[in-house]
Amino acid sequence: MRQRHAEIAGAGFAGLTAACALAQRGWSVRVHERADRLRTTGAGIYIYENGLRVLEAVEAYDAAVKGAPFAHTREVRDGRGRLISTHSWKGSRVFSIVRQNVINALAEGARRAGAEIVTNSAAVGASPEGKLTLADGTNCKADLVVAADGSNSRLRDGLGLLAKRKYLVDGCTRLLLDKTAAERAAGDGRTIEYWSGTRRILYTPCSETDIYIALTMLDTDEIAKAVPVRKDDWKRWFPPLEELIDRIGTQGRYDRFELIKLKNWSAGRVALLGDAAHALPPNIGQGGGCAMMNALSLAVYLEREADVAAALDMWERHERPITEHTQRISYWLGLPTTWPPVLRAAALGLAGRSKWLTRQRTRTALHRPTGT
Repeated sequence: MRQRHAEIAGAGFAGLTAACALAQRGWSVRVHERADRLRTTGAGIYIYENGLRVLEAVEAYDAAVKGAPFAHTREVRDGRGRLISTHSWKGSRVFSIVRQNVINALAEGARRAGAEIVTNSAAVGASPEGKLTLADGTNCKADLVVAADGSNSRLRDGLGLLAKRKYLVDGCTRLLLDKTAAERAAGDGRTIEYWSGTRRILYTPCSETDIYIALTMLDTDEIAKAVPVRKDDWKRWFPPLEELIDRIGTQGRYDRFELIKLKNWSAGRVALLGDAAHALPPNIGQGGGCAMMNALSLAVYLEREADVAAALDMWERHERPITEHTQRISYWLGLPTTWPPVLRAAALGLAGRSKWLTRQRTRTALHRPTGT
């Protein structure tokens, strides 16, 4: 049979996982990244059992998790450090990892499988017939075009696939800090989420040398979302964390959370992946997991069904329900952000004790992805 060819726009979690999975199945693959190098926004990421299974399937697991700690426990505390609830992960794996390490591992896996990755190559359009148009006017023909170009996807918008884009009330500034000698010696995989009013500090060890810090706040909170971080204000809101906050420099990037849903995940020979298709708030840490799951399963369905359009239809029908469940739960768990502190503390405590809520929250993490 003639070797099939894929053109992929975007070298993030979704695009690179798709590149690995397709190349492993005999496709010729070219990935276009608009930046001058492969890099990721954000700083750290949680990857749960579902995502780890995908990394194993595309042979990127060992490099991705090297040096990353097991994130075995998540504590929720108030701004004074008092414990509200504890969530333990039992019966499955979860790592907290530096995001760039995962990108590097996936890129290495894609190249090892035979995929080509081109930087400084921006995609600006795609057609259902299988044509990817680049910013320099080049038209690349393919059996499959993958639009994995993020929440602001030009390819998606050009195809008219957007059904809903909801900007949420909150957002986040993410950054990495070097571990202190004491933190390196502790080797603790415990995540701590501190709440003060509508503001949060998420403290997560994510490598042998790095701490991932996420500062979340209402999008209308101009002081809290300022970058560089206004440390005096954050120390006033979180007095027990003064020493930690003092370690923050000028680094960090603020992003508003959003929810994206499409009319369809494909149009002809074009498939949408990742934030371009199903952006979601990070309240259960599954944005990257869903992106990787859907990228791997895309390749699996294309292997099962020779007709690309039919394969894409089958892929969406089988894979979309778990992604939409993940979006719903992530959205619902973000609602207490705007609640009064007493009511929010009660809700967070209930979330830690309720077996039903725990099943809903962990359903995606415990899902066995297609192709694993």
